[in-house]
Amino acid sequence: MGEETIAAIATGAGEGGIGIVRISGADALQVAERIFRPRRGRPLGCRRSHTVTYGWVVTPGGDRIDEALALVMRGPHSYTGEDVVELQCHGGQLAVRRVLEQALQAGARLAEPGEFTRRAFLNGRLDLSQAEAVVDLIRAKTDRAMAAAVAHLGGSLRQAVGRIRERLMEMMAHLEADIDFPELELEVQTREEVAAGCGWCLAEVERLLSGARTGRILREGLRAVLAGRPNVGKSSLLNRLVRENRAIVTPIPGTTRDVIAEWVELGGVPVQLFDTAGLRPTDDPVERIGVARTHEALAQAHLVLVVVDAAAGLGPEDREWISQLPQGAARVGVANKIDLNPAFELSALREALGGAPVVGVSAETGEGLDALEAEVARVAGAFDASEELLVNARQAEAIRRARNHLRDAQATLESGLGDELVAIDLRAAWMALGEVTGETAGEELLDQIFSRFCIGK
Repeated sequence: MGEETIAAIATGAGEGGIGIVRISGADALQVAERIFRPRRGRPLGCRRSHTVTYGWVVTPGGDRIDEALALVMRGPHSYTGEDVVELQCHGGQLAVRRVLEQALQAGARLAEPGEFTRRAFLNGRLDLSQAEAVVDLIRAKTDRAMAAAVAHLGGSLRQAVGRIRERLMEMMAHLEADIDFPELELEVQTREEVAAGCGWCLAEVERLLSGARTGRILREGLRAVLAGRPNVGKSSLLNRLVRENRAIVTPIPGTTRDVIAEWVELGGVPVQLFDTAGLRPTDDPVERIGVARTHEALAQAHLVLVVVDAAAGLGPEDREWISQLPQGAARVGVANKIDLNPAFELSALREALGGAPVVGVSAETGEGLDALEAEVARVAGAFDASEELLVNARQAEAIRRARNHLRDAQATLESGLGDELVAIDLRAAWMALGEVTGETAGEELLDQIFSRFCIGK
């Protein structure tokens, strides 16, 4: 794959001031020379690395396609570690597409999704965790998510995993030396020292896993579900929170038949708000589907906004559906229509929610909405992006396997079984952690990861 010269549009779809066509590979300079004519001076192949040349992209017959700048970056000091030329032309879709077509006709082939970054990984410019950080940086929805991606791109996760693998390798070397050369009087670690080393590695692994949920929320958003009986004002609250008339609001109970999702940013975390169908028994087949989708949304929620009608009071129907809420998600009680019943006892709703925070609001007047937003932001802010490392789902799965192998090693040590079995568990943990950075990753795993990238990255 690395022997071929590849090309792709490196900027997003749509119109813009600048469009970039990236060419990478052993023949990148030759391909660029065939389609780019400098306004003056030497051809691109004679230019020094990291220089910019003004000129024109042309057809084989010499017809001008677009005015452009050519940026030359010679390997290994480029993004991919290969020779790279970026042609910066005007950002119209037709212009960049025609420039790309010329590059393909001149000898390059169209890059596969993520192939530029894959080459950077294969050429040692990035490890696998840094390569995945490129996607996270592109897709970051908030400053905090972006900061976490930048930290990974700088190698923070690689360094943390490297420290654990280094300690594991040290323990394995001592154990295997004692196993292979028992007749030599080597300075070996005692089983107590190996146990202490396992304990340290396990604590570090647990620290990495503590960032898994935070990392997922920062990347994908906090899922906050507005739930309650029909006509308690869930849709009105959604419209107020997103500051747009997104959901239909009528006095008729059961108006909402499907789940509606909208994004807001609170506490530096992207929050996806879900308006749902009212929870009640119904013979209407369409409404039943809506209620089923409400339960699906609740099962996947990070936060449930439990909405009740303050004007009607907290009735037995409310207590019944609240008692059936799935466990695991944070909860905030919302007593809506407080303007119609200022005497509503918030303590009753707080008690029904097992002591969860409760806010009185009016979607009609806006009363209490600042307090509600602050409460949601507080829950969102509990997922602190200042943690050193925020691992993604793939990385977390590999780290969990490493944790399990370390626990097996501890159990083997405690049971008094042979050093050979301890060494096997330690090596398995070392291999699992190597998948995080790509040092022990197979071709199938690489294909899966880089297929998530866009073409041109």
